Amino acid sequence: MDAVDFSPVAVRRIAEAAAGRGAEVRAAVADVTRYAPEEGADDLVLISCLQLPRQDMTAVLDSACRAARQGATLLVVGHDATNLAHGTGGPLDPRVLSSVEQVRAVWEPYADVAVAEVARRPVGGAEARDTVVRAIRR
Repeated sequence: MDAVDFSPVAVRRIAEAAAGRGAEVRAAVADVTRYAPEEGADDLVLISCLQLPRQDMTAVLDSACRAARQGATLLVVGHDATNLAHGTGGPLDPRVLSSVEQVRAVWEPYADVAVAEVARRPVGGAEARDTVVRAIRR
């Protein structure tokens, strides 16, 4: 299993959590926009709260799809573009917010989309809106 994050603190926490559960995880500090995962090697590819400009995000989504082996699960969860007008928290720059349509456009040629929705997540007394897409690599 591999984990990539730009934050050394996050990578340390990943390694500590894995060790505490007796799991083996190779965690690395890296720029995901330049990271080249091994193709077809992963059973699960998770992109969580990655907020990038559209062109960069599209490239990362494509790379993630290529990293997944046949039958693997691809999962994206992140602040949705509708969060600006109808949610709370998250980035205020609409250029870095994701959408179900964006993820589907990249993944559908290579994967069967099982879930594609804008999920509502409670935040205090309000709610945030997140893009959630789960697909199975063909």
